[in-house]
Amino acid sequence: MQNAQSLTPTEYPHIGINQNNVPIILGTTLKVVELVMAQRAYGWTPEELQINHRHLNMGQIYAALAYYWDHRDRLDEDIQRRDAYVADLEQQAQDSPFVARLRAQGLLR
Repeated sequence: MQNAQSLTPTEYPHIGINQNNVPIILGTTLKVVELVMAQRAYGWTPEELQINHRHLNMGQIYAALAYYWDHRDRLDEDIQRRDAYVADLEQQAQDSPFVARLRAQGLLR
């Protein structure tokens, strides 16, 4: 769990900024951008976010979403960097031995 004393408070209840200038949901290690990415990926409502992140209360979720919308440009840049990093890793990744055997047997393209 993130040490609350190492976070800089914000005007948003439940949100602090860590030493890398990343907004974190207080009392957790969850980054605001990670919650937003889950919402985008699955199309979850705030209530569905809470069902799938039971360690968060609705106040934390709404504070994170408000923080995102008020800082959307900067956080969207972070999301784009993360997506590009994953795409780069996927391009560099080689097939596992199992997948290679399936391809050799013509079971995968």
